[in-house]
Amino acid sequence: MADYQVPLKDMSFLLYDVFKADQLWQSLPTLAERVDKETAEAILQECAKITEQEIAPLSRNGDEVGVSFKDGKVTTVPGYKQAFDTYVQGGWTSLGGDPEFGGMGMPKMLTAFHEEMLCSADISFSLYPGLTAGAGLSLAKHGSEALKSRYLTRMYAGEWSATMCLTESHAGTDLGMIRTKAIPQDDDSYLVSGTKIFITAGEHDLTDNIVHLVLAKLPDAPAGPRGISLFLVPKFLVNDDETLGEFNNVTCGSIEHKMGIHASATCVMNFDGAKGYLVGELNKGLACMFTMMNFERIGVGIQGLGAAVRSYQNALEYAKDRIQGRSLTGVKSPDAQADSLMVHGDVRRMLLNMKAMNEGSRALSTYIAMQLDIATYGSGEAKQKADHLVALMTPIAKAFFTDLGFESTVAGQQIFGGHGYVREWGQEQLVRDTRISQIYEGTNGVQAMDLMARKVAGSKGELVKVFAEEVQSYIADTSSAQMQEFIQPLASATQDLVQLTDDILSSAKNNPEELGCAANDYLHVFGYTAMAFVWAKMAEVSFAADESSEFHQSKIHTARYFYARLLPRCGSLIASAKAGSETMFDMPENLF
Repeated sequence: MADYQVPLKDMSFLLYDVFKADQLWQSLPTLAERVDKETAEAILQECAKITEQEIAPLSRNGDEVGVSFKDGKVTTVPGYKQAFDTYVQGGWTSLGGDPEFGGMGMPKMLTAFHEEMLCSADISFSLYPGLTAGAGLSLAKHGSEALKSRYLTRMYAGEWSATMCLTESHAGTDLGMIRTKAIPQDDDSYLVSGTKIFITAGEHDLTDNIVHLVLAKLPDAPAGPRGISLFLVPKFLVNDDETLGEFNNVTCGSIEHKMGIHASATCVMNFDGAKGYLVGELNKGLACMFTMMNFERIGVGIQGLGAAVRSYQNALEYAKDRIQGRSLTGVKSPDAQADSLMVHGDVRRMLLNMKAMNEGSRALSTYIAMQLDIATYGSGEAKQKADHLVALMTPIAKAFFTDLGFESTVAGQQIFGGHGYVREWGQEQLVRDTRISQIYEGTNGVQAMDLMARKVAGSKGELVKVFAEEVQSYIADTSSAQMQEFIQPLASATQDLVQLTDDILSSAKNNPEELGCAANDYLHVFGYTAMAFVWAKMAEVSFAADESSEFHQSKIHTARYFYARLLPRCGSLIASAKAGSETMFDMPENLF
């Protein structure tokens, strides 16, 4: 397997050339006080060092050895504790945290690249600090000052980690069915009892304490999701002097034996009258948890990208070194017994698919991160517009990036041929590790329904108009002759998306099943169209750059490939989305 190399040049290209992040940061007073181009470059360079040198080398052994479980305790893979301590000492657990409680408060445009590096290096490792960062976001937004002061500071310091505890054996997507109970006590605490499953990092040996954010219901709570509250339940209670106190009746009953991410502890967690503290308002817990879940959904999308980047680097190195067969247009390496795999059209197809989707996903992720920063730190119409785009793009980030990520890891495996199927080369690990990203944090089917039903139909198409107007404004401002090869198909793709939206919403007025039947195809049409938008932006900047630059030449070639080979996928997706629900629902269940 190739050594992981962080694509720092591409990250800087997106930040400063395409999206003008340094100018954006200076226009937002809060960020202007925290970050500038020099600071950002130093952060990315140092993050590249620790991910390349400390974390990436752990991935293979982490997969082979996995976490171990004995007597209720989880032991992480050898080397994980040392790497995690180094990670903490570098201040990385505080990167995006609230500065009032010890965080660095860096913008999402930076932390998204940090997440990508971690995921490319080792998805399993990334999950331990990733869950803590998400929990910290929810606690910072909804927790009381006392809870934030006591817990956030230690979470940002890396002394304590955190989880989110939603799923129960009978309640996955339908959280309104949860049975975990919280009994109020005289001291304003609650006794939480119940069992949660699939809890990432629920038990481990990396930190002194683990802070669980747990969904539960009071005995008299309203039925369904309206009765859910959120509670902070620590593994160990905290004394008044901030030292760790007694054990809090939170135990790990077992760990899951999974297809991939073997070095990540996925736990069954038992809460037996454990003391918890309310986060936010009673019966408003789902809204509080969604602050974390939306963060994690974008993060899971970046997991798909991170794995795909590693897959491309591996496959490209292999394709250049491996000699098999001869070119159809004549011998290219006369001094060798055969030409490299790079002479074969199908190998180039797979590599260019991966390259175009990876760089497009990174650009679209950066665009979404920019909207998050504007929504968080901006004001007025700009903030409102960014809020709308974030709501629209979050399910796309999670589902589209992970679908493409899995496609890219499988393509990388295919390029390796038989070597891609055996453990020795490490490529099959990426396929296994990435597969979960399409499932957890809400399956990609759930994300498609969130986009189609809640965001698109729920807004009567208004959110789509916000995106379409953004693209149309860009098209109107881009008149150079050399850009027309991209602008014209981008305009057509955007018009097709708007028309498809109108057609589905119109059909759904008579039959709501149309929404569910079209959702997955619609999400992918939207994803490819949004990716075409950012590829046009990258091409425009590259045309204006030094013509002798191989980096910018590569961008233009890859943009052309995306528009010629990948954007046309929308045609078949649109036809499928408009095919109607009859062929799905006319068939009686007994005929399946």
